[in-house]
Amino acid sequence: MDTAVRTDDRAETVDRETLLLGAGDVIAVAALLVYGQLSHGVSPIEQPLETLETIAPFAIGWLVVAALAGLYRRSVSVSIPRTVRLTTVVWLGAANVGLILRQGAFGDTAAWPFPLVITGFGLLLLVGWRVGYAAFVGRNA
Repeated sequence: MDTAVRTDDRAETVDRETLLLGAGDVIAVAALLVYGQLSHGVSPIEQPLETLETIAPFAIGWLVVAALAGLYRRSVSVSIPRTVRLTTVVWLGAANVGLILRQGAFGDTAAWPFPLVITGFGLLLLVGWRVGYAAFVGRNA
């Protein structure tokens, strides 16, 4: 008997590379936010809950939007142009989700330039990290 087999990108399982990319993404976002806190005189060691409340909305926003957009598929992580394009779109969405969560769920407010700063520097950091990873994987493939 012939049986149809469904094969698409959504059927992929979570592997070591996906976990590495996800961890790298969250670490990049967390590092940016911790750097921002340090530049404003907030110590993550002395105020760990405030640090977690700052990181959580953006990490949640990133992971949700990245998963919905399919950013963790293998075909994305090896193509530099596709990596740049999709990472940019995902971060623009994730930054907005993070800002909404920060304001709504956590009740935290920030001065008006904060959305511009987090979006711009987050974009540079995440696209840079992702392009570096894609170049490394492409060279070793």
